[in-house]
Amino acid sequence: MSLAIYIPAYNAERFVGDVLARIPADILARTAEIVLVDNASSDRTSEVAQQAAKALGLANFTLIRNAENLGYGGSQKLAYRHCIARGHSVVVMLHADGQYAPELLERIVGPVERGEAEMCFGSRLAGDALAGNMPLHRFLGNKFLTGVANLVLGWQLSEFHSGYRAYSCAALARLPLERNAGYYHFDVEILIQCRVFGLRVVEVPIPTHYGDEENHLNVWRTGFSILAILGEYLLHRLGLRRCAKYVECSA
Repeated sequence: MSLAIYIPAYNAERFVGDVLARIPADILARTAEIVLVDNASSDRTSEVAQQAAKALGLANFTLIRNAENLGYGGSQKLAYRHCIARGHSVVVMLHADGQYAPELLERIVGPVERGEAEMCFGSRLAGDALAGNMPLHRFLGNKFLTGVANLVLGWQLSEFHSGYRAYSCAALARLPLERNAGYYHFDVEILIQCRVFGLRVVEVPIPTHYGDEENHLNVWRTGFSILAILGEYLLHRLGLRRCAKYVECSA
């Protein structure tokens, strides 16, 4: 079993060193590669990350610095292609801004490593998200969009929008990820694909943490984009408009 930790980073110089330092020793001991994708940061994210990795003795640290910002979804596509090509078994996404606790990595990767699911994500809404300083408008928007998604997909997930996720790389290789968006709604598109292609998805509760990190997500654009892709999938499911992103890769 080859585990990879993928860290999407953008202007995270204040947090990335601490995030690397907080990865539990038992997780590090079985991690084949830590892949940090710096999405064209304008600060010293890459330099700070490299210095921290060297200080921590992380010989398995790989830095990929994008010349231009590929978007949140674009960063994931690049990272998952890399992990599949390197032959890793499981990849877990750990954000560089510290919003998701590295101490909970075992909780996220465990179900995938044990073969219980092809995807596992940490749900903030399974607990008290407001107690973790999730802004009220984000909480309400998350609840609404999750309700619509559950209705369309026939699921009963507590959240669709958490970025703390682990995947089976073999399962990712089945999905037409390149057809997905480069923006934040990539996270919902990949969940729809998991549903379409019969992949097992589980969620585990995690605490919510909103600190003083800068949030680059436009809630209105993201919200309407999610509604649009749910409508797109519904038309595909009803046979009214074929969508290539919901047709499984042949490779």
